[in-house]
Amino acid sequence: MRRPRVLVTHHQVQPVALECLRKECDVIVPAVDFPSRAQILDLCPGVDGLLWTSYKMKLDREVLDACGAQLKAVSLTMNGVDCVDVKELTRRNIPLGHTPYIPNRAVADIAVGLMLSVNERLLSTAGEVCYQRQPIQGSTIGIVGFGGIGQLIASRLQAFDVGCILYCGSRPKASADAFHAQFVSFEQLLVRSDFVFISCPLTDATVRMFGREAFAAMKPTAVLINVARGAIVDEAALLVALKGGQIRAAGLDTVTDEPLPPDSELFHLPNCVILPHLGTATKRTRDEMAVRAVENLMHGLRNATMPAQFQTQ
Repeated sequence: MRRPRVLVTHHQVQPVALECLRKECDVIVPAVDFPSRAQILDLCPGVDGLLWTSYKMKLDREVLDACGAQLKAVSLTMNGVDCVDVKELTRRNIPLGHTPYIPNRAVADIAVGLMLSVNERLLSTAGEVCYQRQPIQGSTIGIVGFGGIGQLIASRLQAFDVGCILYCGSRPKASADAFHAQFVSFEQLLVRSDFVFISCPLTDATVRMFGREAFAAMKPTAVLINVARGAIVDEAALLVALKGGQIRAAGLDTVTDEPLPPDSELFHLPNCVILPHLGTATKRTRDEMAVRAVENLMHGLRNATMPAQFQTQ
């Protein structure tokens, strides 16, 4: 019986996951460190499964056409599916796997770490002007997207004795009661919050939702933390807000174009801390995400329901 052929779009997938995959499949991996879209497309023809590793490269009709009609399953080594044309996969009846829940704790840790780094100016350089710290105790926290990550951020902030937790999203959540969190509109959250955390998915509705109007509505003492997707923030508007004092500071684990160009003005602002997308960067988290992605793919190749199969709303 022919072994399934699987394309893994980057060679740096965790070894424990690749080892599992190679036991049952013939695995194709690009030879270069940063394969271009054209190089990925050249490797697609004839594969039965795709293990997709890049949220920056679109998995769309062009990729699916290049693979061919025999493609049976697609699995992502990440939680978010914004890089995928989900409608096209659904139309072709190809199951899609992802890795929800696994990265949540590590991302929530990074979010709180960014808040502390920015608020306390832990990464400041000598010679900076006197910086006014904002007390976390008694502050109002705003969380945009109160899913698994948002709720873990709220859980961690309980230890800081914050005054109030607000959240916004598509609907109120019963689980918010455990944190005494209040469901409010996006506009109310901006006006009232001292610290604003972005932990929502990137969708058509959230692209650049933090633009000029949003920053104008925020407190001039507010801090913005983004651990979701860079495109949720209009970076040109953020730059203006940080330089002009519309908000006090920002901490970013993700930006629109990664890596951020070295000459980006955001790098040179004393009130902006930027991390190279480290939210999931613990060995345990990366191992678990990669293994789950392989498990999803293997189930899909066997025509079985994936352990974490993405379901359209």
